[in-house]
Amino acid sequence: MPLVCRQLGCGKAVSAPGNAYFGSESGTIWLDNVNCNGEEKLFTECSLQAWGEHNCRNSEDAGIVCSGWPKDCSEVSAGSPSGIYIIQPTGLQPIVVYCEMNVTGRGWMVIQRNRQSTEITWAESWSTYKYGFGKLHTKYWLGTEYIHQISRQKLYQVRFVIWDAANNTKFADYNLFSLEDESHGYRLRLGTYSGLAGDAMTTNSASTVHDNMKFSAKDLNQDTYSGNCASSYGGGWWYSVRLNVKGAITWGSLCNGNCKASAIFIKPASYC
Repeated sequence: MPLVCRQLGCGKAVSAPGNAYFGSESGTIWLDNVNCNGEEKLFTECSLQAWGEHNCRNSEDAGIVCSGWPKDCSEVSAGSPSGIYIIQPTGLQPIVVYCEMNVTGRGWMVIQRNRQSTEITWAESWSTYKYGFGKLHTKYWLGTEYIHQISRQKLYQVRFVIWDAANNTKFADYNLFSLEDESHGYRLRLGTYSGLAGDAMTTNSASTVHDNMKFSAKDLNQDTYSGNCASSYGGGWWYSVRLNVKGAITWGSLCNGNCKASAIFIKPASYC
């Protein structure tokens, strides 16, 4: 499936020889009856017979988990391992995401990963940020459009995971999270902060607040500063925190350009 390979950052797919060996693990992992040429942006642009759980069959572990199109990672079956899943949010075609099932509360969807040693430049265009880039296992941005569509189907919370300069893991949780649509600049909406990383997103300082800010990329500047922060810092964001950046990850007073890594998780809020 070239489309799956491209979304996983593996490039184009090729046919495996008859004696190919995929490992000793087993599970419900393959999606059958799909024929893609590698140019598609959505799964349903491929030629296929039918969608559904019956299209998954037991085979050797290739790292893809078919789960019957849950709307998000919280709907993945209890006891499932962390890994790559196919989901179908309301209003979207099926997409590939990484579900983190081992963190407290299980069912988190990872929408961003970055490391200080990343090979990704992060200095991408608005349209590239819109539909995402990178590799799901390592460093990536899921895509502002996908994040918006996912966040509108339920009430969500968000967890920013920061590995500081000493490689200690710290969390910054906000009990509400959503993105407005593209016509409103993918404006960020956050709830109340809790955690040990420090509140770098909803402080009262006009120079550091991110809540209610529009998203900026190098070719579409929507921040409140006189310059173009996305162009200056080399990454798309709501500014002035810098997680989508090459080699200079910054989170408030916790670490200024020397964070080791970051990740962003979302899941449905724990109350109605």
